[in-house]
Amino acid sequence: MKLYMHAAACSLSPHIVCRELGLDIELVEVDRKTHRTSSGDDYLAINGNGYVPALMLDDGRILTEGPAIVQFLAECTPEGERLLPKAGTYARSQVQSYLNFITAELHKPMAMLFNAAYEGAHPGIHELVSKRLDWLNGRFAGAYLTGNDFTIADAYLFVCLNWSPWIKIDLSRWPALHGFMARVGARPKVRQALQEEDLEAFEADGIFFAPHSYIASAGRSGTPVRP
Repeated sequence: MKLYMHAAACSLSPHIVCRELGLDIELVEVDRKTHRTSSGDDYLAINGNGYVPALMLDDGRILTEGPAIVQFLAECTPEGERLLPKAGTYARSQVQSYLNFITAELHKPMAMLFNAAYEGAHPGIHELVSKRLDWLNGRFAGAYLTGNDFTIADAYLFVCLNWSPWIKIDLSRWPALHGFMARVGARPKVRQALQEEDLEAFEADGIFFAPHSYIASAGRSGTPVRP
C-alpha cells in the first residue's frame, strides 16, 4: 500500500497507525504547491481535492479521508483490534465518536488558523478551539482518550495537537492534554513514524515535532527524533 502524505500533516495519523500495527506501507510525499508526488505523478488524479492523506491499495483502489483510512488500516490485520475495538461494541462507537469530534471540532478549525484567508476570524476560531480543548481535557479516564489503551483516535488527536505552537495555542493550559502529548510522543512506533518523516523535537519540553525547515524559518531550534 502507498500512503500519500506531507510531513507532520494529518497524514501522520495513518502513518502512526501503520507503524503501530506493523503494516507494510510506502510513503509518497506530495508537494503542496504543485500537487506532484515525489515520483512525479499528478496527485489531483489520485485525490481530486488535492489534500492528504490518500491510501492506495495494492490493487490500485484509492481511499481518502483520514478517519476512514485509519479505521480501514486497523481492520487490515487481526492486530488492529488493539487500536480499534470490535464492531458492534460500545468501545468501538466511542472511538468513532472521538474521530468525528477531532475531525470536525479540532482538525478543521485548527487548519483554518494556518490560513491567512481566515485571519479576520482567527480570534473567534481560537475561542472555539479553546472551548473544545477545555471539554477534552476533562474527558481522560486514563492515559489515553478511552482509557489505558492507545487507539486510532489517540493517533489523530496527537497529530492535531502537535500543531499547537504554530497557531498560538499554549497547550500547557490543559495539563491532561500536555501529558497526553508527552506519552504518545514517547511511544516507540510513534517515534519511528516521526523519524521517517524527518521531524524534529523542539522547545524545552520536546513534546512537539516539526520539519527542520519549518523550525528554522520560525527562528527555533530542534533535535532530530530517534526511535
